[in-house]
Amino acid sequence: MQLSWTEYQSGIRALHISGGDTAAVCAELCTISEPEDWFASVFFSDRAIDAVELANALRLRLPSLECIGCSSAGELTPDGILDGDVLVLIFPRSNFTVSTLVIDDLASGGMGDIAASVSTLRGQHNVHIADSAHLNTFALCFIDGMSFAEEAVTAAIFWGLDDIPLIGGSAGDHMEFQRTFVLANGTAWSGRAVIALISTDIPFQIFKSDNFIPSPMKLVVTKSDPDRRTVYEFNAAPAAAEYASAIGIEPDSLTPLSFASHPVVVRVGGEYFCRSIQKMNADGSLTFFCAIDDGVVLTIAQARGMVESTRATLDEIDSDLGGIDMILGFDCILRKLDAQNRQVFRAMSELYKKYNVVGFGTYGEQYQSMHLNQTLTGIAFGKNDATLRREHVA
Repeated sequence: MQLSWTEYQSGIRALHISGGDTAAVCAELCTISEPEDWFASVFFSDRAIDAVELANALRLRLPSLECIGCSSAGELTPDGILDGDVLVLIFPRSNFTVSTLVIDDLASGGMGDIAASVSTLRGQHNVHIADSAHLNTFALCFIDGMSFAEEAVTAAIFWGLDDIPLIGGSAGDHMEFQRTFVLANGTAWSGRAVIALISTDIPFQIFKSDNFIPSPMKLVVTKSDPDRRTVYEFNAAPAAAEYASAIGIEPDSLTPLSFASHPVVVRVGGEYFCRSIQKMNADGSLTFFCAIDDGVVLTIAQARGMVESTRATLDEIDSDLGGIDMILGFDCILRKLDAQNRQVFRAMSELYKKYNVVGFGTYGEQYQSMHLNQTLTGIAFGKNDATLRREHVA
């Protein structure tokens, strides 16, 4: 087992554990003085740690440490992009005021009820910061990545936030596509989402970055099952065969790398958004990471220049903030696959290390009112006059 703590100027600290277990995570977090003075967010591989065991252990051993998080499809750590690890971020309450909410039963919950619950949370949070006009607020959201409900839930949450910026990611399970977990209040759940409203005097900026280029090639959904996000036909032909023909390969050759390297996008309000394919099914249908329906027109795109486009985004944010302290990032698993396929994975990992991007690999990203795919979303924190970034490794 190897563990390291990284401390940033904002006061946020990152604990990265490789090769550890639930006991190791809790033991290290128990070294924090005054746990009630911190708020934690944990992203974990379900290959390394059982979600239910982790939630139970945190509740029993650290009852005064408020903690949310989710299972991941990879971890963005201070040591780069990794798999099978645990990342815990702790936020000092001296700089961050936090209020949390768990949204139950995403499959059947009414969107109006979700928006109303978020609005109530916003009102309660505003009471806590009533005397702190200098604070700015953002919202974090982690959603079960197998809930098939992210679009509607994200829109409902944003509606209830009343223009508070929203950022987040869908939980993963390393492309097993079986079950993902969100964690809050000492419990791990599937079929739920967790929201945190966070107010801080640290300067911040939310962002999104993608690298796909639309082509003239169109695929019209002519037969689908919207509830299962599955397309049976494009252009009145079998979906997998039609998609494979459009990108110039045989249907039997389709793999997750094919979907990552040849994404499909939809145009909304003059802007293109990725609608990533999750997998090909035995009957030749295609299951998506996002909502899909009959009549939707998709455009084949090429994913190009990931390193350059991401660097340009982060350079601009760095200039806007007067220097990036660290970034809480949510990076689609398909970006990682495409980076590996194009042999730029190491360059991406080094770029994330340069700008202190930490977070997790997702099954989808939340940005304002939108649920996205094949995108990096995140919140960048600016530097302040606190102590310089420090590290120690055990």
